[in-house]
Amino acid sequence: MAKPRPPGYALRAYMALWRVLARVAPWHLKRRLAKGREDAARWREKLGQAGQPRPEGPVIWLNGVGVGEVMALRGVIEAMGRANPAVHFLLTSSARSSAEVVAANLPPRCIHQYLPLDAPAFVSRFLDHWRPDLSIWSDQEVWPTAVYLADQRGVPLVFLNARITAESAEKRRFAKALYADVLARFCQIFAQDQRSAKHLAALGAGIVQVTPSLKAAAPVLSAKTAELDRMQAMFAGRRLWVAASTHLEDEAVAMAAQAQLFAQDPRWLLILAPRDPKRHLALEMPFAQRSKGAVLAGESVYLADTFGELGLWYRLARVALVGGSFGPVEGHNPWEPAALGCAVLHGPRVGNFTADYASLQAADAARQVTDADSLIRALGAADLEQMGLRGQSLVRRVTPLDDLAADLLGMAGYG
Repeated sequence: MAKPRPPGYALRAYMALWRVLARVAPWHLKRRLAKGREDAARWREKLGQAGQPRPEGPVIWLNGVGVGEVMALRGVIEAMGRANPAVHFLLTSSARSSAEVVAANLPPRCIHQYLPLDAPAFVSRFLDHWRPDLSIWSDQEVWPTAVYLADQRGVPLVFLNARITAESAEKRRFAKALYADVLARFCQIFAQDQRSAKHLAALGAGIVQVTPSLKAAAPVLSAKTAELDRMQAMFAGRRLWVAASTHLEDEAVAMAAQAQLFAQDPRWLLILAPRDPKRHLALEMPFAQRSKGAVLAGESVYLADTFGELGLWYRLARVALVGGSFGPVEGHNPWEPAALGCAVLHGPRVGNFTADYASLQAADAARQVTDADSLIRALGAADLEQMGLRGQSLVRRVTPLDDLAADLLGMAGYG
């Protein structure tokens, strides 16, 4: 095995800063905990303290930034698990919401933990416990200390489903020496698109391969059968549509459309599922609130303010407006509703999923709307069911993972 390369000056400076920050990290996490922004039972995982024992045998460690990235990794985890039933998986993320959502959708032999803060002491403690055989990073972020210390221990590193926008690349230019040092430690880098590959190369990455987004190949979101039956009974006779993973800009359009639809026909019901269910929404229309166990009684909006239930709402509605597409977020994952047969509607801002929406639009499984009036017209289209079926068919054809899973297992020595 080749001797791991030493850290460059930028990486040494970065880790020195984190050694200082580590002294105040517990205090910082406790402040966040007091504000309800950390998991009371698990916040010490961010200090590298394991919340579960390490399973016997090989462990592959995968990291995603937040909910969407973690959920997208489930497909490759399941493919590797089918190829080698002896392998276990450690899935890490930083956001509390990601832990709550993934809890209901964990693949077999998979453990979720919070990623430790990037201080050398915390990362070392994490690696001492879990001893991964392969480290897979995905989407947008890689943490330099974690990558460096894994590399020093001889853990093969893969950057999978990598994505970086022009804006993100510009912000990282001032720390190019740091990113070049970190990116050079990866055995393989797979970008979602040519644009991301170009930006990664400019930041110092070596050979970057372009592969389709993993989000299309993720397993369908789960839903409890008993709860699905109960909600179908409660929503009987209503004309359902869902606005999912919404932000303020999406909600303004959705609520304006629903106000007009409900005035025309009180059977219309909007299931509103905000991206952050704990964010306060000042809804002017009558609504029933999921988190309070409210029973629908003629309201025009059902506020689905709970984590991890999009699989339920997508099964109930035949059409979904996917949020993040009317504001600076630049879109959320359209493949989750498409996989469950929902026609996909979206706003004009989908920069994070340009290729994904282009594929769905080419198959006539997704349509863009620009305001409340165009949303109303789209919701009244006669071919929504056919749109959903076209999207579901497309999901089944894209992004085969068996070859990728075999390659990743080979890097870990378990192919």
